[in-house]
Formats: sequence, C-alpha cells, structure tokens
Amino acid sequence: MSGETVAGETIASTIDRAAVMRRVTWRLLPFLMLCYLTSVVDRVNVGFAALQMNKDLGLSASIFGLGGGIFYISFCLLAIPSNLALARFGARIWIARLMITWGVISGCMALVTGPNSFVALRFLLGAAEAGFFPGIILYLTYWFPRRERARIVAIFMIAVPMANFLGSPISGALLGIEHFMGLRGWQWMFIVEAVPTVLLGFACLAWLSDRPGTAVWLDELQRRQLEASLAQDEADDRTPKPSVWQILRNPGIILLGLVYAGSNTASTGLTLWQPQLIKAFGLTNTETGLLNALPFLAGACLMVWWSRRSDRMGERVWHAAIPLAMIGCGLFGCLVVKQLAPTILMLCVAIIGTYAVKGPFWAFATEWLSSRSAAPGIAYVNAIANLMSFVAPFLVGIIKDKTGNYPLALMPIVGFALLAVVIVLGMGWAKRRVARASMA
Repeated sequence: MSGETVAGETIASTIDRAAVMRRVTWRLLPFLMLCYLTSVVDRVNVGFAALQMNKDLGLSASIFGLGGGIFYISFCLLAIPSNLALARFGARIWIARLMITWGVISGCMALVTGPNSFVALRFLLGAAEAGFFPGIILYLTYWFPRRERARIVAIFMIAVPMANFLGSPISGALLGIEHFMGLRGWQWMFIVEAVPTVLLGFACLAWLSDRPGTAVWLDELQRRQLEASLAQDEADDRTPKPSVWQILRNPGIILLGLVYAGSNTASTGLTLWQPQLIKAFGLTNTETGLLNALPFLAGACLMVWWSRRSDRMGERVWHAAIPLAMIGCGLFGCLVVKQLAPTILMLCVAIIGTYAVKGPFWAFATEWLSSRSAAPGIAYVNAIANLMSFVAPFLVGIIKDKTGNYPLALMPIVGFALLAVVIVLGMGWAKRRVARASMA
C-alpha cells in the first residue's frame, strides 16, 4: 500500500514538474525568441542595406567588412561586464535597457553619411547589444534544468534563422522605397526595423520575472518544485566559485570560445555577405531577398530536431562536430560550383550546419562549466567567438576587394569551422578520459 502511495506520489510529482516546465516554456520562450529575432534583424540588416548603401556612401568591400565586423569588438569588450550586471540587477531591467538602447542606435543607422559614421555607429550598436545573447543563455539556466537545455536553447535560437528567413524578403521590399520624405530605401529599412525592438524593450519590464521565486504567474507549489529542481543541479556541482581572472585564463573556456567561433563566424559572415553573393548572379533586390531566405528556412526546420536528438541520446560532442563539418563543406562547395541553384544548395548545407550546432554546443558548454562559473564563463565564450566574428568579415571584405570573388572570400570561415571540429572532438575525448579515470 505504501509502495503504491510512494509510486503515486512519484507519478504525481513527475506530472507536476512536466506541467511546470510547460508553463515556464510557454511563458518565456516565445517572448524571448521574439526579442532575439529583433536583435538578429537589427544586427544583420546591414547586409541588405549594403545593396544600396555601399554605392550611396562610397563604401568599399573592405570598409563594409570592417564596419560589419567592428560590431563584435565592442560586443566582445562589454559581454562579460553586461552578464555580471544582469546577474546583479536582474534580467528584467537589464534586458529592457539593452533592447531600448540598441533599438535607438539601430534606427540612427539611417543617418550615416560615410565610412567614418558607418564604422562608428556599428561600434556603438555592438556596445549596446553586448550581453543580450549571453545574458539570455544565463537567464535560461535560472529556469531550466541541465537535462533540458539543448532543446530549450535550440528552440530559443530558432529565432536566428527565422529572423533571416522573415527579414530577408521584408528588407528586400523596404529597399524599394525611393525618396519617400527624402530618404532612400536602406534608410527606411533601418528605421522601420528598429521600432519593434524599442517597443519590446519596454514590454520586458512587464513580462519577465528575474527568478522563479519572483514569478507571480506560478503558484507557490510550482515555484517550490522548480526551485528544488534547479537547486539539485547546483548541489551536484561542488566546484568552488572561480574569480573572473581564473575564468579569463581557463584553457577549457578559451577552447569553447574557439569552437563557438566556428558557428558564429559562419552566421556573421553569411548574413553580411550572402545577399551580395546571391545578387551577383544578376538578380533584383526582391529576388535576392526571396532566395536569401531559403537557406535560413532549411536551418530553422532542422536545428530543433537535431537538438532534440542530442538531448534524447545524451550526446553532445558528435552532435556539435557534424554540423561544424557541414559548414566547411557547404562553403567550400560554393567555391566549386558556378551556377545559382547549386550555390543555393551549398548555402543550405552551410546554414543548416551553422544553426544545428548551437543547441548541442551550448548544452555541452553549460555542462562543462560549473554553475558557479556560468555567468562570466558563458559571456567569455561568447566574447571570444564574437572577436573572431570581427576577424572573419574583415578578411572576407579584403579578399573580395583583392579577387572580386565572393566564394573565395568565404574561405576564412571554412578554416574557423574545421578548427572548431578538431577542438570539440579533442575536448570530448578529454572529458571521456577524465570520466573513465574517476570511475577506475
């Protein structure tokens, strides 16, 4: 009888936990995805603006690559301080501040008049947006136990390809606005696409809760169950809290940053340069927008399935390495093929890899990091990857200026992806060796 009671209580507890996680997921994820979607649009719409802006302002490919990449220098410098501020002041206020600030700066991109103002505003945009993505990854650890994070991160990050899928045709259409109120299409594109960011920034103040304990949309029992589950994760982690300096010189975290750079440089490089690569086949802005969306649709469709597979199998290393290899193969294929249709196919392969890796990678990274090093560690991983995201677009621009060949200019991104494959396989091997030694 007592066994039945215990079993019944266990089943009821399991059902309750599942119900709580569904409630948390539906409360937070759609809103955070919408916020991240606007972040991606405001970050990468410069790739479409370039179809008009570069000629209007006299920007060379090298200058455009510098402006496109310098965003990630300021982003890198402020990522760790921003994450520490989020942990101190709370996600609700800090995420709202980030969004309102970068939304205003993104709209001001319509005011650039030449290379200097273009590079300066891109630098300021990176500073304003720094901390948003690593902050959200940290925020998700406040709400979701480790065993669910690959799936949750992948669902959240589907906003990236969806932003490009939805934003590409919209941006292409906005470029068709000619001299309305004295502004060109690329200027209207920056203004129109900045407005939702500012509005969502104010909405954060009403919608987000800092921690489960302050979530008035959960009842007392639900809050206790969720906090107990998260506390168990922390109790299982007995590592001491490291200093920021220990984080900065930790070789494992540096390697994680280089792995993520394999995905991040591809994401950055393709969103900045892919519209120009596709338009080089002689297409209109509208046709370019529609075709540019196709690879991102493919990436969005497969990234959640791949991350669910990683969670189901409890395997992270190969689920990260295979997509990274796809990035390299797809972009190298662009160098080999010469027609539009095969080029789009190769871009689909590369972008599927770019986004499929993100869920398994962040699950692997947060499992590698202790809960006590998560806030600065996640930010540092992201900062290293974003530093490389400055280098890659700048190199792409220089190679394009020297050779006139877009596919050849993408080869530095291939190098980053293949380096990431080697590192993640090596880290996986090292982790397995440590686990076997601890069991011996």
